[in-house]
Amino acid sequence: MALKLQVIIGSTRPTRRGPIVAKWFAGFAKQHGKFDVELVDIADFKFPVYDEPKHPATGQYEHEHTKRWSAKIKSADAFVFVHPEYNYFAPPALVNALDYVFAEWNYKPAGLVSYGGISGGLRAAQALKLILTTLKMVPLSEGVPVPNFNSMIGKDDVFAPTDPVKEGSTKMLDELLRWAEALKPMRK
Repeated sequence: MALKLQVIIGSTRPTRRGPIVAKWFAGFAKQHGKFDVELVDIADFKFPVYDEPKHPATGQYEHEHTKRWSAKIKSADAFVFVHPEYNYFAPPALVNALDYVFAEWNYKPAGLVSYGGISGGLRAAQALKLILTTLKMVPLSEGVPVPNFNSMIGKDDVFAPTDPVKEGSTKMLDELLRWAEALKPMRK
């Protein structure tokens, strides 16, 4: 049975372009052939700012949106977060979604596909790595920054990445597989 990879769309802004990039990456990951790939949109969970009365480390959730999120995250072996950079940081909606649960993230590797202007979202990716390590995740050093990403989106809203983006995506998926397999005993 293939390991389960969730490709998580990390922005909820109404004008977001992340679903275009994430849809391409999920398809690319399926072609890679080593994971059972699922595209997950945090916007579908309609999270308020964290509203659970107990600390997430307790795993005692009261709200239905948290219980659904917990089950979704628990089912994965690895993650790729597709996210923009907002004010040199990760999107607040993604940070909020990460904060909602704790043990469900533990001992799982995470790849980052960051997109933005000239920096390709690298500052947000670096900030996100600090959060991921606190959740006992393994953020990969093999990330995929997508600079000037709007220039790679056609009129039909199809993402057409450059060769370096494709090559970086393959390297990240290969490394994600190694870590997901290595960490599997710790997830039991």
